[in-house]
Amino acid sequence: MTELDFQAVLARSDLLFDRAQLEAAIDRMAADISQALKGQQPIYVTVLTGGLITAGMLAPRVDVDLDFDYVHVTRYHGGTSGGDLYWKARPRHDFKDRVILFVDDILDEGHTLEALKKYALEQGARAVYVAVLVRKDHDRCVPGIQADFVGLTVPDRYVFGFGMDYEEHGRSLFGIYAA
Repeated sequence: MTELDFQAVLARSDLLFDRAQLEAAIDRMAADISQALKGQQPIYVTVLTGGLITAGMLAPRVDVDLDFDYVHVTRYHGGTSGGDLYWKARPRHDFKDRVILFVDDILDEGHTLEALKKYALEQGARAVYVAVLVRKDHDRCVPGIQADFVGLTVPDRYVFGFGMDYEEHGRSLFGIYAA
C-alpha cells in the first residue's frame, strides 16, 4: 500500500475517538491500574508494536513502581487479518513469582493475549493482568480472555491509529479511526 492509497483509506474512514478522548481514557486506565496494583512492583510489559504508544503514554501516569520489559509478537505480519502467532522477541525478565501487566493496543479476538497470559503463567508469574486501550465489541473473543483494564470500546470494524495500523500505515495518528 502506498501513502497515497492510505490517505484515501483515511479520507473515507470515521474518526471514533480524538486526542482528548484518548487522553481521558488513558488517565482512567492509569488510575484503575494504580489502585489495583498499589504496593506491588509489576513487570510492565509492552506488547509491540501496536501497544507502544499506549504503553508509553500510560506508564508515567501509573502511580506504582514498575519494572519495564517488552514482548514482540504478531499475528498480522502487516496485513489486516490475523494468522498464526509469531514470536519476534520474548521478555527478558524472569516472571517467576512476579506480577505481570501486559499493555497492548487492542483486544479483538484475544489469541495474542491468550498466548501471552499462558506464557507468563508457565514462567511462574504470581498474577497476570492485561491492559488494552480498546476492546472490540463482538462475541468472537477466545473463551476466558478479557482485559482487566480497558480504555475504550470500539465497534466491530477495522480500526487503526494510536498504535494500531492499516497495512503498516497510520500508527502515529492521534486518534482512532474505523475503516
